[in-house]
Formats: sequence, structure tokens, C-alpha cells
Amino acid sequence: MSRERILITVKTYPTLSRKHGETVCTAGVREDGSWVRIYPVPFRRLDEAEQYRKYDWLECDLVRSKKDPRPESCHPADVKQLVAAGHLDTADNWRERRRLLLGKAKVHTRLQTLIDGAKANELSLTVFKPAKVTGFIWEEEERVWDATKLTEMRNRSDQGELFAEETWRQTFKVIPKLPFSFSYRFEDDAGKASEMQVLDWEAGALFWNCLRGCDGDEKAALAKVRQKYFDEFTQKDLHFFLGTTQEFHFRAPNPWVIIGVLPIPHERQMDLL
Repeated sequence: MSRERILITVKTYPTLSRKHGETVCTAGVREDGSWVRIYPVPFRRLDEAEQYRKYDWLECDLVRSKKDPRPESCHPADVKQLVAAGHLDTADNWRERRRLLLGKAKVHTRLQTLIDGAKANELSLTVFKPAKVTGFIWEEEERVWDATKLTEMRNRSDQGELFAEETWRQTFKVIPKLPFSFSYRFEDDAGKASEMQVLDWEAGALFWNCLRGCDGDEKAALAKVRQKYFDEFTQKDLHFFLGTTQEFHFRAPNPWVIIGVLPIPHERQMDLL
């Protein structure tokens, strides 16, 4: 176990785990640019004062995962330690975020290199720069959580295994399941075309916010999500935070998914001087 200082860059949309209940995959980079995955995190069960934002620094004790063989995977020794210890802002045209995420962290541009690296278990988190983004699409999904998982989770909750405090067992409600999955279509700098699902929590939150703003009109809400993630973000120096899933890390032809986006502003000429 070691004390770590991590800049949080990724929070995925919550999923259900039979063992851990509703969990979030959190990931980020150390000050030297190396990656770490923090899982499981019962993010919405943390007190409001303990919840952290993307680009917050966390200082916490992490334990190398024994059940997850991916090289960056850890779990928190104590989730109560996951409290923000500062925030990295966007001052000077994102200078410090640019220095850390595009300078110290390695930026990949070829997908095959990442696929080979995952199969060799050399990496499962990275920054990726697409050569061209050609589309942003969605597909309709099941609209409710798997009933078996929900039942098992609630049974464990009744037994007091998931929620340490009685108030949470009484008041906690599972987050709504997204009725759509979102994906980017893009090409790498070798011309390889790919389609990758976007698991970023912000994409899901944007959909729900747009749906409320559109009086429940799903088509209008989806159009607004596309406007943000395609029309707006492709005008910037768009990078993806990629990660592999534990289930498919070794065996999928392409185990990578988009777990976050970095729509960083283009460098101004004055920044290059």
C-alpha cells in the first residue's frame, strides 16, 4: 500500500455490480504522467463533502488489485480518503492540464499499438489522439437494470453488506439506466477506422439534462448530445481517454472503450513562443 497523488480525469457512468452494488470506475494520472485505475468506488454513496470532480487531485492510499490483472488497477484502502486535495484549472489556455496530459502522459495515435499492448498486459489506460473523427452515434439499449443484479444488490443491502450506514440503506436509490449507448467513429493516423463506445459519466448526465430541458423528447435530447460531443468537440484539439474492460482485456479483438474525452482548446500562437 502506498500514498498516491492522482489527478482524476475519468469517471464512468455508474454500473451495477453483484458484489459492490452501484459503482464508478475512476481513473487518473500521477504527477509523472503514469496512469492508475481506482475501482470500485461507491461514488454516489460518499458524503457530499467527499465527492470529487474531474481534474481534482486526490491523495489516498491505494492497494494493488489482486483480482484485476490489468497493470494500472488498484482499489482504495479507505474510500473515505477519496477527498479532493486541490483542483487543476484551465488557466492560460489549459496550460497545466496540457503539460501533464499531453506532455508527461504518453499520447498514442495508432490503435493497433494499443491492442497489442493490452494483449501483452502492458497497459489498459491511455490518452489517444484520433486523426479524424467521422461520426457520433447512439443505439437504443435496455431501459432498466438487469433484474437479477438488482435483486442480489438489494438482498446484500438488506443484510447490511453494501451500505455501512443505516441512512443509506433507507434512502439510496439506484441511478437510472441510460436508454442509449453512445459511440464515436474515427480513424487513427494509420487510417484504421474504428467505432468505440463512450462510457463517460458526463455523456450520460448530459443526456438526462437535455431530456429534462426538451420536455422528455428523446430525439431532441439526443440531437443536443451530438451537438456537444461532435459539432462542438471536433472543433477543438480532441483527445480520448481510453481504457479496457476487465472482461475483454485479453480476449476481445479490440478491448478498448472511450472512458472520457479531452476537448482541449487548440494552442494559440502565443503559447508556442
